[in-house]
Amino acid sequence: MSIEVEFEFTGKERVPEDVTIVRFHSSVTEVIDYMFYNCKKLKKVILNEGLLKIGDESFLNCSKLEHINLTATVLKKIGYESFRGCESLKSIAFPSTITEVDDGAFRHCSNLREVVLNEGMQVIGHGAFHNCSSLEHILLPSTITGIASSAFYNCSSLLEVVLNEGIQWIGSSAFHGCKSFESITIPSTIIEIVGGTFADCQSLREVELHKGIQKIERNAFGKCRSLKRIKFPDLSYRLESITQAGQTEVEDRIDDIRRSIERRGSELFISAAVGYGIINGDANWNTIKRDVLGRIDRLITYYELREATTLFELAIWKAKMDQAEAGVFNRDKYRIDVPGPVKNTILQYLNFRV
Repeated sequence: MSIEVEFEFTGKERVPEDVTIVRFHSSVTEVIDYMFYNCKKLKKVILNEGLLKIGDESFLNCSKLEHINLTATVLKKIGYESFRGCESLKSIAFPSTITEVDDGAFRHCSNLREVVLNEGMQVIGHGAFHNCSSLEHILLPSTITGIASSAFYNCSSLLEVVLNEGIQWIGSSAFHGCKSFESITIPSTIIEIVGGTFADCQSLREVELHKGIQKIERNAFGKCRSLKRIKFPDLSYRLESITQAGQTEVEDRIDDIRRSIERRGSELFISAAVGYGIINGDANWNTIKRDVLGRIDRLITYYELREATTLFELAIWKAKMDQAEAGVFNRDKYRIDVPGPVKNTILQYLNFRV
């Protein structure tokens, strides 16, 4: 039977080697660098409410550490490799005051299964959760603006990744080797997917992109051999709206111009045969974006504008009827069409070409 040894930490004193529980005194505001480095028996840390900072490598290689109550603090930042090698740590939740997780903060926490990121967090540092091989889910808060390179490298049990609208950049190899999740949606705020970002995601079957993606670097999805489809939900949604409004001829025109893209009903996608070339850099994304997606976008826009002018005509018609005297039921008398030259002028003004 193991004996629990508790120690009250008041500042800068070294912790005895046999300590298993550390309780912070209310006066402590900072954990300096290396303070609990290599405390092999430490299992539990009880932080105080006034703690502002955890320094670099503060709990490095505390391999028996199972619990630390970060949410009880007012921390702004988790320091560089502060919990690296804490192999027994199973869950972590961040206080609302945290804005950044520094590089390598939880690297090699191989039993870490649950991470709760706070609203207000902005950046996840390089290799922050590198090799957290038990981590299963990650939901990014709406405030995240960037994920640094290798942030979730080799999180091989990761089943779900939800990227927030508003994220602006994802570093190289950020999700390299995440072999379990099957789909990913790239937010509209991302305009570039850099090399290795999703490489070796062996179960990845489906990727949702938006037409605003400007660049996909070589091997961004390298070795994703299960990938079947690259979908374009924004274009698909707009196409479905137009066809439901009765503009069905747009589908025939899309079939006439499409080359690399396929269509199933209103859903537009690139199949694995073509997609695998794109994701490995063997096909030119810029060419597909310009000559295929760009033309389809313009075509859908044309029919959206045409539908809009029809609604405009109906609105004028209804307005004139509302002004008519009671008891007059000759509806056709009040019908009005937007003249063809007006429609053409609208399109020319928008510099629009199908």
